[in-house]
Amino acid sequence: MNRPKSARERSLSQLANFLGVQVSSQTDKTFSGVCSDSRKIEAGDLFIAFPGARSHGSAFLATALERGARAILTDQQGDEVASRIAPAIPRLVVSKPRSICGLVASWFYGEPSKSLFVAGVTGTNGKTTTTYLLEQIWRAAGYKSGLIGTIGVQVGEQKIPATHTTPESDELQRLLALMKEVGARGVAMEVSSHALIQERVKSIKFQAVGFTNLTQDHLDFHGSMENYFQAKRSLFTHDYAELAVVSINSEYGNRLWNEISISKQSISIYGKADWYFERRERTATGFELLIRGPEGISIENSFNLIGEHNLENLLVAIALAYRSGIDPLVIATALPALTGAPGRLESVVTLVTNSIGCKVLVDYAHTPDAVERVLAAVKDQGFDRIIAVLGCGGDRDSAKRPMMGSALNRGADIPIFTSDNPRSENPEKIIDEMLSGVNLKEGGEVVIDRRNAIKRAVQLAQKGDAVVVLGKGHETGQEVNGVKSPFSDVEELKRALSERS
Repeated sequence: MNRPKSARERSLSQLANFLGVQVSSQTDKTFSGVCSDSRKIEAGDLFIAFPGARSHGSAFLATALERGARAILTDQQGDEVASRIAPAIPRLVVSKPRSICGLVASWFYGEPSKSLFVAGVTGTNGKTTTTYLLEQIWRAAGYKSGLIGTIGVQVGEQKIPATHTTPESDELQRLLALMKEVGARGVAMEVSSHALIQERVKSIKFQAVGFTNLTQDHLDFHGSMENYFQAKRSLFTHDYAELAVVSINSEYGNRLWNEISISKQSISIYGKADWYFERRERTATGFELLIRGPEGISIENSFNLIGEHNLENLLVAIALAYRSGIDPLVIATALPALTGAPGRLESVVTLVTNSIGCKVLVDYAHTPDAVERVLAAVKDQGFDRIIAVLGCGGDRDSAKRPMMGSALNRGADIPIFTSDNPRSENPEKIIDEMLSGVNLKEGGEVVIDRRNAIKRAVQLAQKGDAVVVLGKGHETGQEVNGVKSPFSDVEELKRALSERS
């Protein structure tokens, strides 16, 4: 990715004055970029080395130097490593380099978030769809915009694959600077709980932030639902945001609404709120809607995504779009054309599905709540049978596996238990945990190999059925024993359908 034009050379003494620290070398070097990933260092960069989950960044200083790092900003531990590996390299030493990484990058790139309408969306489920809906509304209004999230990054017309839902803080500031340069007015960003705990979004000024919901996930990282909630809650403070848009459809949404002190607007799909549905009628492709908002706002049109969870995502996106200055009439006009995000109840349509007369869908649902919501949404469409395929990821929150299995067994007429990304775990063990406490219903199956499970679901499909493959959505790889191989649920479905023909 190109360097932003705002990446002009700065001197270490300028940065030291900004941070109020001393340069550990007499040489006042200049640098032309900032980067915390040694693999992405470009010639002339300042390497920011801080403690990671498994090792300290300074352990990779040799790689950074080979790639052209000109100086290092680190803590005492990193300074000791640097003094042994490269005693001549200029060093800035601070107590918490991770905490100020975003601040340094923001300073270097000229505080880009202050020139953009940055909307952050957090929650267990719905972040990706909500940010895509917001970006699509902006595009319909003629806004240039940026997108940062699970599926990838979009800078104008340029698309960049994602490695994290929310990138590291220096990378975020670089992306915002690039978005500003291409003329973006708005940026829709997913904000993960990991990013909040690891201070990746520090020094970003969000004009508005949205909350979708909170259900069990990531307890391998957070330890408890309370810790998970507190991580999300930290975004809804004056340190980060000017306005909160909160879905009050759940216990945690109501709690967040009552605890935050910044300006706020509520959304509800069940009752009255600042943004709510006065009318919603199901159609073959989605809903006919009449939305009411603050100041007498009325938005009426069709919306072609199924599932009540997408109504929640839509209201959050609309509230954020209105806050950014989009006219409600423009939003109303845009509604029928909104498509949501790839891999979220994405239809796979081929000549075979048409000849069979079945519906084939892929969705990223990988929490108990998401599985339940997606299968309920499909059931509401009136299919004769739902044939659903689901696995659970390895090396992740194992406590949710029985709940995932129970949600699949309840929501599908023919549940097929399979593998997801087993990573370092035994896939059979993961499936056994999914089935613990589950009375597998008649017709349910266990097919360990995911490719064969998808093939089996397609073989079983008849006219009027829906085949739903859950868990991986947009992903294009499967990780087994530490090796990631190409694998796409969409492509596997197309292959299975072709073989059936």
